[in-house]
Amino acid sequence: MDIDLRAFGGSALTGEVAVPKDRTPADIGTGVPVTYVPARNLVFLSIALGWAEVLGARDLYLGVNALDYSGYPDCRPEFVRAFEQLARVATRAGIEGAMFTIHTPLMAFDKAGIIGLGTSLGVDYSLTHSCYDPTPAGEACGRCDACVLRLKGFREAGLVDPVRYAATRAAGTS
Repeated sequence: MDIDLRAFGGSALTGEVAVPKDRTPADIGTGVPVTYVPARNLVFLSIALGWAEVLGARDLYLGVNALDYSGYPDCRPEFVRAFEQLARVATRAGIEGAMFTIHTPLMAFDKAGIIGLGTSLGVDYSLTHSCYDPTPAGEACGRCDACVLRLKGFREAGLVDPVRYAATRAAGTS
């Protein structure tokens, strides 16, 4: 299923708004940034909930994080708990007594903890990137909030990020 949130716009990730660069980790944690995609996790969870109900599943998993995040309101425990309550009243299964649980195994981890967990599970981080504004060649910019937080996480985990970065200064190689 294709879900194209660019139809909503309203975000540096889905519209023509510039992606902020060179913010400090302290600045990243204040306010809701222009990279917030309106209702993104609500849309994704709504689709997952519908599919889960059809399958008879009652457990949904969401990879949000409330410690090292960019201030997105739909990454907080309050959002997850409210969605669980909504699932109880918005679905046939819910009004018939089924309980849906949204599991957020990464919620209380910082980025270093997430990176360490992924490493212990064999994640090949060279196949991933978190960049909000990659180059046309696919290199991470090294300067957007997602790159700053990822690089900080790798540093704090005592690991080197294997991703290629366009901005070597931000990647810590110069």
